[in-house]
Amino acid sequence: MKFRPLHDRVVVKRIDAEEKTAGGIIIPDTVKEKPSQGEVIAVGPGGRDENGKLIPIDVKVGDHVLFGKWSGTEVKIGIQELLIMKESDIMGVLTDVSSKNKKAA
Repeated sequence: MKFRPLHDRVVVKRIDAEEKTAGGIIIPDTVKEKPSQGEVIAVGPGGRDENGKLIPIDVKVGDHVLFGKWSGTEVKIGIQELLIMKESDIMGVLTDVSSKNKKAA
């Protein structure tokens, strides 16, 4: 099933939190906080200003973003659990994420 967000909405898939602390302690699922990082899966066309002009969204599919703890609405589409939020709920885009993942691999 595909989902196309409308207006200035963004669909984000949460990035799993670390299983261990820096000291090697395993964190059980019951005390883990939901991660506030995610990958953008889909974006709407953008919002409109008071004159009706389209204002495009700054984030794009594939961006890794930071958002607030209570941002967005959790939905389940197919088997994926996703967040749908307004672009204004996103605090910023993480850069150089792929280079860190390559170093860790």
